[in-house]
Amino acid sequence: MKNIGLSIFVALLIILSACSTDKEVVEKKEQPFVWEGANVYFLLTDRFNNGDKTNDINFDRTKQPAKLRGFKGGDIKGVTQKIKAGYFNNLGINAIWMTPITEQIHGAVDEGTGLTYGFHGYWAKDWTALDPNFGTKADLAELVETAHAHGIRILLDGVINHTGPATETDPAWEEQWVRTCPTCTYKGYKTTIECTLTDNLPDIKTESTQEVTIPTELAKKWKAEGRYDEEMAELDAFFQRTGYPRTPKYHLIKWMCDYILEFGIDGYRGDTVKHTEESVWADLKKECDYAFRTWKQNHPEKVLDDNEFYMVGEVYNFNISAAKAFDFGDKQVNYYDYGFDGMINFEFKYNAQKSYEELFARYSRIMNEELKTAGVMNYMTSHDDGSPFDPAREKTYETATKLLLCPGTSQVYYGDESARSLQIGGTQGDATLRSFMNWEDIAKDVKTQDLLKHWQKLGQFRRNHPAVGAGVHEMLSEKPYVFSRSFAQDNYQDHVVVGLDLDKGMKVIPVQEFPEGTVLRDAYSGKEAKVKDGKVQVDTDFDIVLLENL
Repeated sequence: MKNIGLSIFVALLIILSACSTDKEVVEKKEQPFVWEGANVYFLLTDRFNNGDKTNDINFDRTKQPAKLRGFKGGDIKGVTQKIKAGYFNNLGINAIWMTPITEQIHGAVDEGTGLTYGFHGYWAKDWTALDPNFGTKADLAELVETAHAHGIRILLDGVINHTGPATETDPAWEEQWVRTCPTCTYKGYKTTIECTLTDNLPDIKTESTQEVTIPTELAKKWKAEGRYDEEMAELDAFFQRTGYPRTPKYHLIKWMCDYILEFGIDGYRGDTVKHTEESVWADLKKECDYAFRTWKQNHPEKVLDDNEFYMVGEVYNFNISAAKAFDFGDKQVNYYDYGFDGMINFEFKYNAQKSYEELFARYSRIMNEELKTAGVMNYMTSHDDGSPFDPAREKTYETATKLLLCPGTSQVYYGDESARSLQIGGTQGDATLRSFMNWEDIAKDVKTQDLLKHWQKLGQFRRNHPAVGAGVHEMLSEKPYVFSRSFAQDNYQDHVVVGLDLDKGMKVIPVQEFPEGTVLRDAYSGKEAKVKDGKVQVDTDFDIVLLENL
């Protein structure tokens, strides 16, 4: 595990940012931040919050798209506004993962579901520029600074496999850069990598050893914007420093690292990882580490901690049951050996059908014995997984409890905490998963507000205690169901006890690992109790207790 200490100053900022509805929040001081137990909030930049309505339409994107397949106005400023308002701190979030914010293709394409614009961010036109629909570089700088001031890290989404589709306004790059066929058949390693994911999605030739010049369309764009000489000089400096050949992949690696050098972002979520040679990610991680160290050296007053740059990979259908290997059929790849600190776990939503103890005990064993310092990111809902754990939003409390109390990194998908609908009439495909954030429900609906409080209490408990996500699990009692989590790192120790599915009213909870006379606080109700004969008695109106030693 990585050793990272949050300063008292940052912790106090988090307390001060909490809204009035969460005055009872107690922030543990100087607990280490570990990515293996982090609480990550994943949002579609365009669908979260509209902070600047003046940037809603750009590049004549005025054609009528299919339902939920056009830009809806969410932007970087909107995310920053919610950080300042304390929304993420109240949720116990300590990292935000945003969909890509680079400039997207200007045109729309018809994928068989009606016209679609690149609102989702995965259709890059220019890695060196932000899309004005999302905001400016000044907006991004403010976002990162604001997030860091609130103890929150920023993950950007790294797309290195493909450009956006070709349109009349967005011609495909030259064949030295991209292939436009064949389409992937997934019959083995090469037919997953040296191919296009779909028709008309140009695939970057990341395996190419041929040196290339800048794509004609990109050079034309830079010249029109008056920055061609600057961009080329930076590329010259990068290739001179590294000694890399001027192949396609190293251009993209340079462009992705610029966001670290300029803004100090904390990590990347690697997109479509298995569709690119694993060595690409190892090279990216090497240069990201260099860029992060350089940024810290240049901005010592802005450094949060001694954490290294973080990379988590999306290898579609990677499962924790496979431990570290992903099987292509004719080849197995351990992506943890190629720069990734964690992998997105596509299996969790199925494992979560099991009981609490079956789920928690299994994940604790795998995390602490099989994976050890390697991490997984668990989710219940995502932007492109058409089979979420709770598609009808009928198990919203259970979703929170199992996700936020399970070992591993938790990924909260925007709107999980507010039961944002995942079944939108008139949509096709993954569009139904991508509606705009339901802020009106949060503001006015009592049921939504009560659900949000549940997510907030569990999220704050997870954030305040590394033991929850990165510790060792032990069941203390089957009935009532009570377990402990323990975490130790250097001179820091963390121990918590949790009870679930309890009777409301007076509860007797075994806490034998705490010394006699210790005063414990139930982070769910705010009540305190003293340990007597290895137990505490807690009288609350809830069926859950989250016991912490302050």
